[in-house]
Amino acid sequence: MRDAVLLGSRLLLGGYMGIHASQKLWGKFHGPGLDGIGAAFEKNGLKPGRQLATAAAVTEIAGGALTATGMLSPAGPLTVAGAMSVATAFNAEGGLMAARGGVELPVSYATLALTLAATGPGKYKIGPSLPGWVTAAGVIGGAVAAGALIAKMISAKPGAPEDADA
Repeated sequence: MRDAVLLGSRLLLGGYMGIHASQKLWGKFHGPGLDGIGAAFEKNGLKPGRQLATAAAVTEIAGGALTATGMLSPAGPLTVAGAMSVATAFNAEGGLMAARGGVELPVSYATLALTLAATGPGKYKIGPSLPGWVTAAGVIGGAVAAGALIAKMISAKPGAPEDADA
């Protein structure tokens, strides 16, 4: 039963990451496409917006595929968690609920991803898991990258010291 639930959770999160990325890349599922999301990224201090939106979408697709398959666990869920931590900061001004552009969905996705990273993929997976040292290096590198992007967004908000001189 546990392994079936883990498989279902991995498929759910992996599938939604594919949909989420498709909204960014191609405007599918009522998404803004690269031009729209690129402009939103720039507005939030992530420049160049289109290129960073592409990187975010590729990260979501790769994390989603690795999560769904269980391949190289825990790389997939940790990748998703990193992307969703940046998305949470991106949506912070919208409050708690998704209906107002808030953090509800990225927090939910990140929580599920971290749960899957902690529990492992279960027996229904493709390929081996990562060695512990590679996982640790990935967690550190991903945390630094996510932290840098979040810091960039926070410092670019209106009223930040660098904007006060303009």
